[in-house]
Amino acid sequence: MPPSKSPRLPRSSALSASLRRSMSSRWAGLCAAGVLALVAGACTSTSGESAAGGQASEYRAPRTADGKPDLNGVWQAVNAAHWDLEGHPARSGPVVAMGAFGAIPGGMSVVEGGEIPYQPWALEKKKENAAKWLELDPAVKCYLPGVPRATYMPFPFQIVQGADHILVAYEFAQASRTLFVDGKDQSPLESWMGWSNARWEGDTLVVDVAGFNDQTWLDAAGNFHSEALHVVERYTRTGPDHLLYEATIEDPKVFTRPWKIRMPLYRRVEENAQLLEFKCVEFVEELMYGHLRKQTTE
Repeated sequence: MPPSKSPRLPRSSALSASLRRSMSSRWAGLCAAGVLALVAGACTSTSGESAAGGQASEYRAPRTADGKPDLNGVWQAVNAAHWDLEGHPARSGPVVAMGAFGAIPGGMSVVEGGEIPYQPWALEKKKENAAKWLELDPAVKCYLPGVPRATYMPFPFQIVQGADHILVAYEFAQASRTLFVDGKDQSPLESWMGWSNARWEGDTLVVDVAGFNDQTWLDAAGNFHSEALHVVERYTRTGPDHLLYEATIEDPKVFTRPWKIRMPLYRRVEENAQLLEFKCVEFVEELMYGHLRKQTTE
């Protein structure tokens, strides 16, 4: 019998074509999988953006006994809004001895549109405030931080929710305020934290805050307001451990129009999360009253 012929191997061109078809098929499969992943990611992102943008979210929050979304918990902002609501680069701090630990971290703007719409005179005052931050910022001296600043300071705060009253307690300076649900009363006097009347709009808690004095700032960058400040806050549960916080700020004496900030708030989920004492009055006694100490002579 004649020897059997070995199977003929495809020519290089045929082999290349075969490989190209195989690779093309695999690449098409990978592309299809990638497109599906991108679509899924886009859907997830869109859902998240909807929540961040204040639009309707599919998330349904747990309910309290009266059927309202449960906002109870210890919450905290994780951003650089405390330093400056507007976008800003990192920079050295005012205390040289603090080095890197005293530097100001950079941050993205939480202001809708990027910039605060100051009247011309007010913008100049804001710049003067920034230049004299440590001297002029009321919070440096442990005054109550005001609203909305108390929400995004680098300290947690706690919401204790009732049907008619909601308590918001802040770790910084042991500040607190009561939100009067369906309240109609107005503040009997001007104050640092204002007067808060609240109402529910669907699953969003809306808080109308007025009755401020002009003794608080909006951040550590010198952004300020007058006693005509009016703030409307919105708290919306967007996930098990997330709140969307929005605040519309109006002050016709300082700004050219109302403007808005928006940021997520995060639940403190560590075991036994709670507010600790930060009685800062004793930390600023030397700063504020040291010059009054009686000088002794040896």
